[in-house]
Amino acid sequence: MEKVLIIGANGNVGRILIENLSEHPDYSPVAMVRKESQAEELKNKGVSTVIADLEENFGHAFQGMDKVIFAAGSGAKTGKDKTDLVDKKGAIRSVDFSIKYGVRKFIMLSSRGAENAEKADETMQHYLLAKKAADEYLKSTNLPYAIVRPGALTNGPATGKIKIANIFNEKGDISRKDVAAVLIHMLDHGIDGTQVFEILSGKVEIEDAVRLYLKTGQEVT
Repeated sequence: MEKVLIIGANGNVGRILIENLSEHPDYSPVAMVRKESQAEELKNKGVSTVIADLEENFGHAFQGMDKVIFAAGSGAKTGKDKTDLVDKKGAIRSVDFSIKYGVRKFIMLSSRGAENAEKADETMQHYLLAKKAADEYLKSTNLPYAIVRPGALTNGPATGKIKIANIFNEKGDISRKDVAAVLIHMLDHGIDGTQVFEILSGKVEIEDAVRLYLKTGQEVT
């Protein structure tokens, strides 16, 4: 079984990732959390944990990991300083540690709008610029990666279906459960190299949508 470090394991998407990966036949999740109380709660559910903080020295969390999913976020209610610390610097340092410790693939949960962050409105621009900086840094390395950019996140049910494109020219949303399913799918051995795409709720099964998009480079709806 491959060990997958989940950064942001206590977040909304992170918790779904932990739950789904715990039942996966090929992967063993390791939840990166900041507090001992969070670790104890997960340990009681049979989940492996490592205590580490993105704002401090957290390199030890990457030792022995095969793959990484970065699903951390500063949250909508935090200031610009926290956004820089978590979404930009924390993500960039995670990439560096992944390279240092021989991680085989890095899955980045980014955001729609990151590609053209400079054009975003004032309320979202700083956040998207931080996401873009982290994405661009990851792209500049030799680390195999997938950068997944979902639309507005909802608490809707898992549908197992999406639409996927390089960049969408429409608004849309997607459930956190479907986002988590896409992130897990991108861990697959059969998906090599590097990938960057946006996802929204759609009508095509996740596996089929990703396969068609990676084959053709065209929007799949």
